[in-house]
Amino acid sequence: MKIHHAIAPRASDRPLVLAIGFFDGFHRGHREIVRALLRLRRPGYRAAVLSFRNHPATYLRPDAVPPLITTPEERVDLLARSGIDELYLVPFDAALAELDARSFLEEIVLDRLAARALVVGANFRFGRARTGDAALCAEVMRERGADAYAVPPLLDDGERVSSTRVRAAIAHGEMATANRLLCEPYALRGRVVLGRGLGHDLGFPTANLDVPSGKMLPKEGVYRITARHDGRDYRGLVSIGTNPTFGAGAKTVEAWLQDFRKTVYGEEIALRDFAFIREQRAFASADELVAQMHDDATHVQFPAFTTS
Repeated sequence: MKIHHAIAPRASDRPLVLAIGFFDGFHRGHREIVRALLRLRRPGYRAAVLSFRNHPATYLRPDAVPPLITTPEERVDLLARSGIDELYLVPFDAALAELDARSFLEEIVLDRLAARALVVGANFRFGRARTGDAALCAEVMRERGADAYAVPPLLDDGERVSSTRVRAAIAHGEMATANRLLCEPYALRGRVVLGRGLGHDLGFPTANLDVPSGKMLPKEGVYRITARHDGRDYRGLVSIGTNPTFGAGAKTVEAWLQDFRKTVYGEEIALRDFAFIREQRAFASADELVAQMHDDATHVQFPAFTTS
C-alpha cells in the first residue's frame, strides 16, 4: 500500500476509486465501506482511501476530542490489510476545515485526485459547517461523469455499528461487545517504562506500559489478557487505574505476565483479549491486596481465551 501525506494533483494515469472517512477502529461498518470500494476496482484501477492523521475534532471541537480506538499507526496497519492500494493520510487543518462541501468534492476529489467513483457511509457529513452529505456527493460526482455510492449503516442487535458505540463499550469494560463490533480484538500497545516497583515488592512483578497519547483505555479495573512480546504470547493480567491502595496517583497500565522472567525496559508489549475481572478498589492492607492478586491470577489458568 502506498501512503501519501499530502493531496497533490494525481500524476498516475491509472483510474482511481476513492473512499473517505476517519475510520477510527476500522470497525465492521468501516469494512463494509472498503468492501464496496474494492468491488468498484476494475483491472488497471487503484483503490484508495482518504483519511486524516488527526481526528477532525482536534480542529473543529478541541474541547471535545474523542479518545482514539486505534492510533494512527494501528489504523494504517488495518487499512493496509484491507486490500486497498493507496492511502491519503493527511492533516485535518484550517485549509480543509474552511473548504465548503462542493469545493471539497470539486477541488480535492475530482480535480486533484481525479476519482472515477466515490464511496462514503450513508451518514457521511463533510465540508464547512458539515453541510455536505451523501446526496451532495452523488450530485457533484455525476455532474462530472463520475459515480458515487452511499453504503447503508451496518446494524448489530438493531443498533448502528459506529466508532461512538465501540468507545462506549470500551469505556464500560464491555470488551466482548467492542471486539464483536471491531471484528478483531481491541489491542493496547506500549513501551515498558520504569514504575514504582510496587508489583515486584508484592511478588507480582509488572510491566508498566507507556501508552500512546490519545489512545482509549478500557475502564479502570483488572482484566485477563493475552500479552505478546517478541513474537510470543503470554497469559496474564493487566491493572488499569491509579493504585488506590498506595495513594491514588496518575493512571497506569501495569501488566503481569504468567511465567515471564525477562527484563524488557524500552521494549514493546501488546495486549489483547481483554476480559474484565473486577473493579479497582483500595484495600485495607498490602496483605489483603496480595491475597486478591493471587485470586485474580487464577483467572489466567483457563485453557483458552474467548472474545465473543
